[in-house]
Amino acid sequence: MADKYFCKWCGYHQNSVSNLVNNRCSHNPNGKNHELYEGNEKAQYTCKYCGYKNTTIANLTNNVCSKSPNRRHHPAL
Repeated sequence: MADKYFCKWCGYHQNSVSNLVNNRCSHNPNGKNHELYEGNEKAQYTCKYCGYKNTTIANLTNNVCSKSPNRRHHPAL
């Protein structure tokens, strides 16, 4: 089974870190590339600012969070 590497801003995934971080991310608040989510793959992800839960990073980060500085849910490690 191939490893999956996820972006912490949008949940996009690739099979290598270099393929992930060398592409632009529209959710990155700095307007740059995808950034590696350094936690483990989980059955459920929790927002570190408000506790909201979802089954994928993509679904988590696509929702607005009133407590987050960048207005999006951010996955806790």
